[in-house]
Amino acid sequence: MAISKKNVGSHPERIEPLCITPFQPLLSFFSALSFSFLRLVSVTLSLSISWIFYFSLCFFKSLKLSSFMEERGRVSDLPACKIPNLLSFSVILLLLSFNFVAAAQEPELDLQVEDRDSLLRFRSSINDPKQSLARWVGFKCSNWTGIACENRTGRVVSINLRSFNLSGLIDSSLCQLSMLETLILSHNNFSGSIPACFGNLQGLKTLNLGNNALRGGVPDELMKLRQLEELVLRENYDLGGPIPGWIGNFSDKLRKLDLGMNSFRGEISENLFYLESLKYLDISNNLLFGPLRDFHQTLVHLNLASNGFSGTVPCFFSAAQSLTVLNLANNSIVGGIPTCLSAIKALTELKLAFNGLKYGISPMLMFSDKLLVLDLSYNNLSGSLPTKIAETTEKSGLVLLDLSNNLFSGEIPLGITELKSLQGLFLSHNLLTGEIPARIGNLTYLQAIDLSYNELSGSIPLNIVGCFQLLELKLNNNNLSGEIQPELDALDSLKIFDISNNKISGEIPLTLAGCKSLEIVDLSFNNLTGTLNDAILKWSNLRFLSLARNNFNGVLPNWLFSFESVQSIDLSGNNFSGFIPDGNFNISSYFNNRQVSSGSSRTYELEIKVSANAAGGNNELGFSYNLLSAVGIDLSANFLHGEIPVGLFGLQGLEYLNLSYNYLVGQIPGSLEKMWRLKTLDLSHNSISGQIPASISGLRDLTFLNLSYNCLSGFVPREQRFWRFPGAFAGNPDLCVDLTSQGCQRGNFPVASSRMFEGERDEGLISFTAFYVSALVSFYVGIILLCCSARVRKYILQPLNPEYL
Repeated sequence: MAISKKNVGSHPERIEPLCITPFQPLLSFFSALSFSFLRLVSVTLSLSISWIFYFSLCFFKSLKLSSFMEERGRVSDLPACKIPNLLSFSVILLLLSFNFVAAAQEPELDLQVEDRDSLLRFRSSINDPKQSLARWVGFKCSNWTGIACENRTGRVVSINLRSFNLSGLIDSSLCQLSMLETLILSHNNFSGSIPACFGNLQGLKTLNLGNNALRGGVPDELMKLRQLEELVLRENYDLGGPIPGWIGNFSDKLRKLDLGMNSFRGEISENLFYLESLKYLDISNNLLFGPLRDFHQTLVHLNLASNGFSGTVPCFFSAAQSLTVLNLANNSIVGGIPTCLSAIKALTELKLAFNGLKYGISPMLMFSDKLLVLDLSYNNLSGSLPTKIAETTEKSGLVLLDLSNNLFSGEIPLGITELKSLQGLFLSHNLLTGEIPARIGNLTYLQAIDLSYNELSGSIPLNIVGCFQLLELKLNNNNLSGEIQPELDALDSLKIFDISNNKISGEIPLTLAGCKSLEIVDLSFNNLTGTLNDAILKWSNLRFLSLARNNFNGVLPNWLFSFESVQSIDLSGNNFSGFIPDGNFNISSYFNNRQVSSGSSRTYELEIKVSANAAGGNNELGFSYNLLSAVGIDLSANFLHGEIPVGLFGLQGLEYLNLSYNYLVGQIPGSLEKMWRLKTLDLSHNSISGQIPASISGLRDLTFLNLSYNCLSGFVPREQRFWRFPGAFAGNPDLCVDLTSQGCQRGNFPVASSRMFEGERDEGLISFTAFYVSALVSFYVGIILLCCSARVRKYILQPLNPEYL
């Protein structure tokens, strides 16, 4: 009998009919016969093995090797070699062989036709661009990708289609799989709402629809899923409404509830605080609010981050022995950090960042050696940094410590330098004073150090080279002095080196060429001197270089623009002289717009990942560095002279170009129009001559223009947008505004003119000529009306009524 189904969309699919051939009984007979033969062989083999094994033992004993066997198997305790004993031994092995064969050779039943039809209807209703479900053919369940069946019944009990790149609506045909226990459709692109008929799957234990594009609310029909143990709906974003109160009725089964990164709003239902079976709760990144309360379960994982919860930090006494992850970051929590958190002995991760916490950290607040992550950043915590974070510092497993963006003062305690497992140390944006501890070099696992925006003094400790795994070193915006030590070349893994806004002096050591992994180098606003040596050339992965506001001198090297990945070069505010190097302009992918498409963001993000063994599993923690810099070149405020290289004006990817306050001459090349991404152009305070090229009109993204104080001549561009830059053409006495009716107006730059806005009247602007003409006409018409009309003259000249006075 053929089973038909209706077409869905433009891809109808025919379900294969269930056919019974004339040879089916014969095949079944031979299948049963072969299975029986297999059992007979196994029984015979087991009896033979038992006889051989038994007589072997007797033979060894007869050879008086009992002492040898006693040390290993205690053969002296074996029964005598008699037939009854042998028969008993054989019967035991025989029974074991029957059980083994029955378990190992139990035949797999075909997929039930009803379940098969439901699955095929589901497949035909969705999009499967990678053909991940192409193997859904035939009746052998083990061949169906992501499907598991019960061998004795042939019914589908599990569907796991995670990360199959599927999309479309979730068809209700899945609701016909009445024996389903596990349904995982996460990390796809399913849309629409959650089918209410899922509530009919009475045996469902795991429902995971996370990381899709579902919308709407959670249907109340799901309250019928009394066997549910895991409910995961995270990261659907448009899934919202209040968190259903009936979830609290799953008090004896539900172990995991993950509703994170959605749009759920309102307060948490009261009974959710009392779900006895709940171990894992994640409702982060929603629109929830209300006072934060203690949970009365033995929770293992609790994530309430990025909501609007208020109140103070609870003690979580009920979970003191079980809680491993506590994340309350980005809420409206106030008060201090309670010392009772020290009682949570299993805690591996504590995040309280982005709240309104204040006061100092009590010396009594110490965590167990199991703590891996402590993030208290972006609060108003004050006082001294804690001298002891772990109960036994030498055994602490802490890998990430973030106390940045607070009001901590005083010196960096030596206790922090004893956290041997530390991989990320973030103390920036505080009020810390004193010197950087020399013993920081003992932290050999450190990958990131950020002590920026403090009031630290002294020099960069030489022992910091002991942190040989460093990827990020940020010491900017302090009061550090001294020179850059040549020994820093030992940090050959370093990617980010930022010591800007300090009082560092001396030259860039040649040995720094050993830091071949450098990508971000910011030495700006210091007292560095000397020329640009070839050490910089060795930084082949360079993306960002800023040496601005120092005392560097000499000529610019020819290799300055020869970095393939460079995004920004800033050498402004120095004493460089000579010509701008002409060459290597076509090397940089960013400068030439070869790496990024039009309109895309070109911010650079360096992500650093660390690994830690948390809660019995290998967890990966991460912190990132974002470079929010335009693609640009800044050579301003130097002593450069000569003409601007033509190749510099052919960089199609450049967004920022500043050559102001130099002694440059020559003309602006007509190839300027190739720089179609340019947003900022500053050539002011030079000696550039000639006309402003007409091609400048092609720079549609230009938001800042300054050509002032040069020797430009000719006409100013007519387009309105060029007159929105105040003072952009000042100090060029030979520039001319083209007003046909009045001739060439030199040195006179009105905000608008009739010829300048030619073709742009649709923007609602009125030319000066039209304004003056209309004003004069209105004036004369008014005079005529006043003189010739008695009624109008009487109305205008009549005295005011006293009631208005």
